[in-house]
Amino acid sequence: MAMTLDEVVRTCHFAAGSVALATFAIPLVARKGGPLHRRVGWVYASAMWLAAVSAWVTCGFRLRDDDPGNDLGALFLLFVGVLAANAAFVGIRVLRSKGRTGRHGKAIDLAGPLLLLLGSVGMAGLGVQRSALLLVAFAGLGGLLSVGQLRFWLRPPVTRMDWWYEHMVNMLTACIATVTAFLVVNISRLGLQEYSLYVWLAPGVLGGVGISLWERYYRRKFAARGMTEH
Repeated sequence: MAMTLDEVVRTCHFAAGSVALATFAIPLVARKGGPLHRRVGWVYASAMWLAAVSAWVTCGFRLRDDDPGNDLGALFLLFVGVLAANAAFVGIRVLRSKGRTGRHGKAIDLAGPLLLLLGSVGMAGLGVQRSALLLVAFAGLGGLLSVGQLRFWLRPPVTRMDWWYEHMVNMLTACIATVTAFLVVNISRLGLQEYSLYVWLAPGVLGGVGISLWERYYRRKFAARGMTEH
């Protein structure tokens, strides 16, 4: 029996998500800038983008069906997909700006952060209206990430390694989204409620602490090498 379009999209989403989950840790431990880091990084980012696009299509099906009860969940997952895909996209794009010394205003690089910022404002409003703390929390995360991305592009670099920190923050954010998606998909198997706040937020909180420590380590490392100035 032939699969429906919805089933095909879900299969693509599952396959892409599985590839992302299987590969996200490799660039973290591989030699930075080496062949393995670059190649697997591209595989991971491509899988994330395919997972996000297929999720958007699935959310579109949910928003158009006859069940209004799943609309809020669809909008939320749509927003999470934008956040994750944008993080991976910015993480890759900043690699093209290593030698940048001034502002950068290309539409292709500003569109994603602006879309995420607008989505964050809308999600925050929806979360307040529905008294949904989970939506408000993710809206705050999206807002912080998008503002940081816009500042990176619209202000001259402060140090030679600004591109490194931005690459790291965004790719690690995408990795956190990958882990979060895995936990949420399997949450029922763990005997937990589908939208348990701590399951959704725990990877972000722990990952945020990890990002801060990692960034602090590299800032000290680059400062010791005299790589903090242009």
